[in-house]
Amino acid sequence: MAVIAILCKPQKPELGAILPGLIDWIEAHGRQAILDPIGASYLGREDSVPRHRMHEHPTDLVIVLGGDGTLLAAARAFARTGTPILSVNLGSLGFLAEVPLEQLYPTLEAWGGRDCCIDERAMLHAQVRRQGAVLRDFDALNDVVIAKGTIARMANILVRTNGSEVVQFRADGAIVATPTGSTAYNLAANGPILAPNVDGIIITAVCPHQLNVRPLVVRGDAEISLTVEGVPEEIYLTVDGQEAVQLQLNDEVVCRRSQYSIRLLRMSGGSFYDVLREKLKWGEQ
Repeated sequence: MAVIAILCKPQKPELGAILPGLIDWIEAHGRQAILDPIGASYLGREDSVPRHRMHEHPTDLVIVLGGDGTLLAAARAFARTGTPILSVNLGSLGFLAEVPLEQLYPTLEAWGGRDCCIDERAMLHAQVRRQGAVLRDFDALNDVVIAKGTIARMANILVRTNGSEVVQFRADGAIVATPTGSTAYNLAANGPILAPNVDGIIITAVCPHQLNVRPLVVRGDAEISLTVEGVPEEIYLTVDGQEAVQLQLNDEVVCRRSQYSIRLLRMSGGSFYDVLREKLKWGEQ
């Protein structure tokens, strides 16, 4: 039996009322629903599947009930499967999770009738290299970020693309973002907004010491290297703001476009620019 996976945002008690009807709809359409531990907890069930194991099931669809953070977790969990993701906004901004709750069932019906849009989004692959060896690797939908810990001193970071030196700067950190991630931390750091279909990667310094260090957009097939040449007491690489590894002096973070992408499911109509105007009040006087 084909499966629909459901991932839920924590601390959303209204999901206790939403989930029974959703599970009934799934089963009435000949599919099995599997829940992550958070979703199962709202119903007092013990038959949950850890998020990192959900992709092992023959999944037709992933339903995310939450906000952008829950969607980011789902994207990494299902990056290698190509399974479409229907993300329902139960959060505040919901820039990525753009389907409102009242559109959940109409969107599911449209998906069943093959009358939905699939919005494919590029991901970023990052490796942490220490003394030439790969320590960790990650796939991210939004960004990877080098950021200092609690100490106020800045980090020294050397940026290269395709082996050529670009810039060396002192800053609170550095962001490497996908077009999807351009409206996340990158935007807060005064980086540029990229439309999701632009073939590019953004490099943005966080609060650089030099006023002439500006954000940079490079080709989507570029290899970007960031070397930590001076560190405060603590400095970390964070992935989509949800996974982290502590870095050391001379560690290198190598980023390139991932071989994987995610497929966001939405109703026909509307555009990225509609979302900018609605969510960010873009251009309002």
